[in-house]
Amino acid sequence: MSFQFLRIPILLAALVLSAVVIAVWQSPIYGAESPVVLAPPSVDNPKAAGAMETAVLAGGCFWGVQGVFEHVRGVQKAVAGYAGGDKSTAQYEIVSSGATGHAESVQITFDPSQVTYGQLLQIAFSVVSDPTLLNRQGPDVGSQYRSAIFYSDDAQKRVAEAYIAQLDKSHVFSKPIVTRVEPLKGFYPAENYHQDYLVRNPRAPYIAFNDLPKIENFRRMFPELYSGQPVLVSAR
Repeated sequence: MSFQFLRIPILLAALVLSAVVIAVWQSPIYGAESPVVLAPPSVDNPKAAGAMETAVLAGGCFWGVQGVFEHVRGVQKAVAGYAGGDKSTAQYEIVSSGATGHAESVQITFDPSQVTYGQLLQIAFSVVSDPTLLNRQGPDVGSQYRSAIFYSDDAQKRVAEAYIAQLDKSHVFSKPIVTRVEPLKGFYPAENYHQDYLVRNPRAPYIAFNDLPKIENFRRMFPELYSGQPVLVSAR
């Protein structure tokens, strides 16, 4: 049997395989979430000198969430961890069951004279995660990957709820926002090997495919807030 005779089925198989790969790659369950240009919050705390403040946000695997906020100008520290459940279950293997109430979260310590709480929410909704996805982001599925804002006071709650209402009213997303606004009962840092994971493992396939595009989208969309020198947990 000649090689020429085999070329047609081989080419057809290659075309079919390529179509499958493209379909999987374009599926909303895989790959980095698409960036969205969003208006800033109409309700926000003004920039003002004062003590450092903290925000706790969740939006999928904390590797990418932490990686983005480590690059925000005015952020002093971004720690990967768990929020929404009890201290006794704040362990990666247990949280991964999806039965603890925890969400993989990041505690962001920021200078309110350089970046506002509302701007952090704008970044989160624009480039970090898709707030219309329920209990999943990228390739990760489960309540531990939910989109959530854990507020620590009434001012944060007011800004968060007003911004979600603003975005829903503008119909900038094709579906309603399902991000939960929850009171912060406690934040528990994740294990050391999770900290600074994106910065330390840029060539890991998961990071390269799902999370590095978020950093680039952030740099491109928020140049005034982007810092090329990430603040690292391990450096403190």
